[in-house]
Amino acid sequence: MSLLERLNNDMKQAMKNKEKDKLSVIRMIKASLQNEAIKLGTKELSEDQELTVLSRELKQRKDSLHEFDKAGRDDLVEKLRNEISIVELYMPKQLSEEEVAEIVKQTIEEVGAKSKADMGKVMSAVMPKVKGKADGSLVNNFVQQHLS
Repeated sequence: MSLLERLNNDMKQAMKNKEKDKLSVIRMIKASLQNEAIKLGTKELSEDQELTVLSRELKQRKDSLHEFDKAGRDDLVEKLRNEISIVELYMPKQLSEEEVAEIVKQTIEEVGAKSKADMGKVMSAVMPKVKGKADGSLVNNFVQQHLS
């Protein structure tokens, strides 16, 4: 089942169950997917493109959550946590820290990185492997640890 089909089915279910928050988030995701398709001039997005849109939506919410938390806006923090949990339902299974560390180690060996100067080379090789399955800041931390 494609992501769009899942979203449509879940949207119908959310309407039936009168889950306003879930319905709102699903509609935002669908709108983002449609906007991306229009921007790219295609009728349907590939799985990779869909994953890029989902990752962007999740990152925006996490960034907002951090800002609202810092500002003491507990009402918005709770709402965003709920939205993040809904968006995560459509993301692929996340890699564990051990799996990410292993991928980073292998990639450092593949590209022959020796120092922090090679960080960009390593990151550009690692990120496509973990796209949507691991947070970029987590990957960045592991790369820094292994290159120091």
